[in-house]
Amino acid sequence: MEGSPTAGLSPSAGPRPEEIKAVPVKHPGRWVAAAVVLVLFAMLVHALVTNPRFHWETVGQYFAAHEIIAGLGRTLELTVVAMAIGVILGTVLAVLRLSPNPLLSGGAWVYIWVFRGTPVLVQILFWSYIGALYPKISLGIPFGHAFWTGNTNSLISLFMAGILGLGLNEAAYMAEIVRAGMISVDEGQDDAACALGMTRLQTLRRIVLPQAMRVIIPPTGNETISMLKTSSLVSAIAVPELLYTAQLIYSVNYRTIQLLMVASFWYLILTSVLTVIQYYIERRFARGNRTPPPTFLQRLRANLTAIRPRRDLGDGRLS
Repeated sequence: MEGSPTAGLSPSAGPRPEEIKAVPVKHPGRWVAAAVVLVLFAMLVHALVTNPRFHWETVGQYFAAHEIIAGLGRTLELTVVAMAIGVILGTVLAVLRLSPNPLLSGGAWVYIWVFRGTPVLVQILFWSYIGALYPKISLGIPFGHAFWTGNTNSLISLFMAGILGLGLNEAAYMAEIVRAGMISVDEGQDDAACALGMTRLQTLRRIVLPQAMRVIIPPTGNETISMLKTSSLVSAIAVPELLYTAQLIYSVNYRTIQLLMVASFWYLILTSVLTVIQYYIERRFARGNRTPPPTFLQRLRANLTAIRPRRDLGDGRLS
């Protein structure tokens, strides 16, 4: 019959197959694991809250104390200055390591070998006692007349010794991180820049480093977070940063656990802030190369959408 929906179909075509009903795969193991994690978390919170020996009122009393905040400021200062030294000197060392001059590359390799091969605590202690080896520091003509001389202990205080120990050690690690980022850039781009008449410094600044940042940023962020915690090692030379300040307080009131918890909470807060900053910096440098990872709010919204039951718009069945 003309106009019939079955017109033009061969008799052997048969009846139209039913629509496929998509049923989500069930994951009971995930729900069991989530329930176990939730129970363990509830047990941990209960153990922390109900144990009177924690003396949470003491933790709250000293959490924002003037001495703790002052120590926190020194910790941040140590982290920022040491990382600045590490990044700048590490970049120079990375460039020297890739130099065709064997003297330059060999000298950078020896520096990395020494500072990466000895513990950072030993290096901090070494700089704090450097006055025993060199009581005076002089500036002048090499092997000749000195124009200026100063007392080593006055120039390199305990705080400066901590910065030197942390910063010079970090430079050795940053050198390898920067070098890895630089060699990840295709060599053909160096050849193209050379063909355009660009100098090696221009090629490095305009072509190599901008592309290498995608590789450099993630481990540099991890190194910054690690530096924040490693700065507590300067307590060995009595620099009153966050941990040593807490030690000074509990040596008087004998609230050892409570003051250590105060310091731990501040470290957790600072590392969390640095983690968020690192995440958004990585998103910025990932643009144009791959799809940026979702933000925390985007992931939370996606998880809530996945948990919410979906309705089939055709027949109203839950799917």
